[in-house]
Amino acid sequence: MKKFLYIIMSIIMSSSLLVGCQVKDDSRVKIGLIVSTLNNPFFVDLKTGVEKRAEELGYDVVVLDSQNDPAKEVSNMEDITVKNVDIVLLNPVDSDSAIASVMIANNSKLAVVTVDRAANGGDVISHIASDNIAGGDMAAKFLMEKLGSKGNVVELEGIAGSSATRDRGKGFEDGIKESGFKLVAKQSADFDRTKGLSVMENIIQSKDKIDAVFAQNDEMALGAQKALEGANMKDVLVVGFDATADAVDAVKKGKLAATVAQQPVLIGKTAVDAVNKILKNEKIKEYIPVQLKLITK
Repeated sequence: MKKFLYIIMSIIMSSSLLVGCQVKDDSRVKIGLIVSTLNNPFFVDLKTGVEKRAEELGYDVVVLDSQNDPAKEVSNMEDITVKNVDIVLLNPVDSDSAIASVMIANNSKLAVVTVDRAANGGDVISHIASDNIAGGDMAAKFLMEKLGSKGNVVELEGIAGSSATRDRGKGFEDGIKESGFKLVAKQSADFDRTKGLSVMENIIQSKDKIDAVFAQNDEMALGAQKALEGANMKDVLVVGFDATADAVDAVKKGKLAATVAQQPVLIGKTAVDAVNKILKNEKIKEYIPVQLKLITK
């Protein structure tokens, strides 16, 4: 009988502990994070920054991956509205399609903060990102200094419609406007390394001389560099954007000339700090910039 009572008491105590743990988890504030893609080191780092800072502040994070698909992003927003999150951080696939996602959250009375890429509509409390226009201009000035403001330049663009593509392109093109650079090709490679490789290979076949490449992210820059290396065009200066680990390593080895450091972990941390203020009913700015820097050898 004593042994039987001991077993019963053990079961009751274990059940109490489980119930206690569940209550504790349910009491924590939940932040929803919808990421454009986790098949890109930059956004993996951004996610890490969000999760690390959230843990420090006692928040849980629910992460959904849009896989670079606007329709998937809309589906993710619909899903996250029923996951009992208190606020959502949205990293859009592109800025136009993000309007639908933001409006779903608005209709569910769910506060939205955009991260890295903006939404072109809907009610967004704040946008946390690097100054992409300034970053594009930074890349332009670097190449102008290295090449004496003369030569043939190629620009690889990101996903059409995203604010990052628009702003990085504007910063770069405005930056070289008064120089002797000639923009001989400008094509989209969707922020993807494999596409960056194939697009650059096609450009190489159609252009006699290329002096520099500005890729609007590091994945495309690394793809372009591989294409140039394969064509034995090792003197072409390639500048990327994001300062991912692979790109920084390539800069150290002299394969990439430079990368604009966007500091994704810091963007994620800053986004959670903004969420923390919103949840405490503190006022925050509509746009919170995160510092950029140029990484060179």
